[in-house]
Amino acid sequence: MGKTKGIVDNDPKVGSPMDDLPFKFFQFFVMTALRIDLLQPGRVLCSLKVPARLLNDNNSMRQGASALLVDCLGHAAVKTLTPSSTGVSLEVNVSFFDAAYLDEEIEIDSNVLRMGKTIAVVNVEFRKKSNGKIIAQGRLTTYVPVSSKL
Repeated sequence: MGKTKGIVDNDPKVGSPMDDLPFKFFQFFVMTALRIDLLQPGRVLCSLKVPARLLNDNNSMRQGASALLVDCLGHAAVKTLTPSSTGVSLEVNVSFFDAAYLDEEIEIDSNVLRMGKTIAVVNVEFRKKSNGKIIAQGRLTTYVPVSSKL
């Protein structure tokens, strides 16, 4: 197989352009324009002016960016309740109802619905800031490690 511009074949001797990206590149790529508006125990409220780098071919915000925000902001809301632990996502889902477009202001409201001993469930809602219309709703279920008694 030959090379196509920007794509490499599966030859293990040939590095991938992805290898040269900084650590946590995608989180940085999506979250750079994010502003934290409110932090409360179990809640993180953020604003985002949709940047061009997050647009898909339909000129609306990419669904993958929304999914990453559900994951990251869901974990952030859990961290407001258990700051010493980091968990791992067990399930992330997003339902889309509308779209956000270039330079549109949206708010993302992440709320812990249930905080158990080892499992947390978080709701993440995306709304248009201009009229409060729901763009998407996400749900994160995450494992919360049990702290050691040692």
